[in-house]
Amino acid sequence: MAVSCMALYLTGCSSYKKVPYFQNAEQVSLSASRGIHDARIMPKDVLTISVTTPDREISSQFNQLVYNTLQASGSNRTISSGAGAMMPYTVGADGNINFPMIGKIQVQGLTRRQCEDKIAGLVKPFLSNDISPVVVVEFQSYTVTVLGEVARPGAYNVNSEKYSVLQALGAAGDLTIYGMRDNVLLIREDANGEKSTHRLDLNDANVINSPYYYLQQNDVVYVQPNKTKARNSDVGQSTSLWFSATSIVISLASLMYNILKK
Repeated sequence: MAVSCMALYLTGCSSYKKVPYFQNAEQVSLSASRGIHDARIMPKDVLTISVTTPDREISSQFNQLVYNTLQASGSNRTISSGAGAMMPYTVGADGNINFPMIGKIQVQGLTRRQCEDKIAGLVKPFLSNDISPVVVVEFQSYTVTVLGEVARPGAYNVNSEKYSVLQALGAAGDLTIYGMRDNVLLIREDANGEKSTHRLDLNDANVINSPYYYLQQNDVVYVQPNKTKARNSDVGQSTSLWFSATSIVISLASLMYNILKK
C-alpha cells in the first residue's frame, strides 16, 4: 500500500512539472529578446496606404477612397454614401501593389517603416522641391490559427504586427490541462509558399528568445494532447464498446429466453 501511494505521489509531481510556464525564468537571460519586432510584408497581405501633403489636390490623387453604394429606388442609379474609406491594397503573388500615379511597387519583404520610406521617395518627384510627403502604411487584419488542446480552437484575426504565440494561445482561452506545453508545434509558410515546422517549449523561459516567439501571417499553432488525454480517449472508446457488447448479449439472452419459454 505504501509503495502504491509513493508511486502515485511521484507520478503526480512529475505531471505537475509539465504544467507551469517559464519554470526557469530566473535563470534565463532575456537579452536576445530585446528590440522591436517588425512584421515583414508578404504576398496576400492587405495594406492601407495614405499620403499627406500640404497640397490637398495632389494628396487626393494618391489616396483612393471606397464608398458604400446604394441602389436608388425605382432606377438603375447607384448612390454613394458615407465619407469613404481608404482603398485596401492586396499584395500580389509577385510581391507588388498597384499604386495610383506610380504603378507597380515591390513591397514584399519590407517592414511597415521601410514601405513608408519607399513610397515617400516615389511620391516626392510629383511635389515641389521643398515639400516632403507623409506616408502611413498599416497592416489590415491577418489570420493566425490555433488548434488542438486549447479552450477555443479556431482562426483569429490579428490587428497588430507584433503578435506572440502567448497572445495567440490567450485568445484561444489557453491550453487545457491535457495540452503538451513542452512540445507546441508551429507551422509556418514563407513568402514563396514553402512550409516549415518548429517546436516550442513553453515550460522553458528561453522560448521568449526564440525567433518563432512572434507569429507571422497565416501561422498555425497546434497543441498536441498528452498521454493522459490519449489514455482517457482509449478508455472511453473501450467502455463504449463494452457497453455495446453487453447490451447485445442481454438482448440475445432475453430473446432466447422468450423463445424457449414458449
